[in-house]
Amino acid sequence: MQAVPQDKSRAGRIPENEVQLLFTSKPENVGFARTAVALVASQRDLTVDQLDEIKVAVSEAVSNAVIHGYRDTSGMIQVDVKLYEDELEVVVTDKGTGIEDIEWAMQPTNTTDKSRMGLGLSVIKEFMDDLTITSRPGAGTRVYMAKKLAPASRP
Repeated sequence: MQAVPQDKSRAGRIPENEVQLLFTSKPENVGFARTAVALVASQRDLTVDQLDEIKVAVSEAVSNAVIHGYRDTSGMIQVDVKLYEDELEVVVTDKGTGIEDIEWAMQPTNTTDKSRMGLGLSVIKEFMDDLTITSRPGAGTRVYMAKKLAPASRP
């Protein structure tokens, strides 16, 4: 099992809102997950850029689970969302093929599917404040990401 780097412990913190999604690994469900997470995040006063970055990161993580996690098979994807006063946490979990080398997979343009660009994980890393990936080949992958929630500036 590999992890890059450790996600922060939220022990003792109670989220203001918490949502759990469970759906099949179909490409059409990527938009569902993105929209659901955006609705939770929108409960805070976010800038358009912050919300867009969250939506793109969620889309990339769920797309990776669909495309790479399950490849040509079907499986379940779970998305857990926790909204804190100062942060949004999103965890995308699949029980698919797993990632053999997370460090390699996080490098831009590295991909196991040559028809893809291989930018997903590096985009998530760029857009989110925290990113932790744990995976075990043959058992699945867990992508933890968090975004600090700075309120939108007011005129």
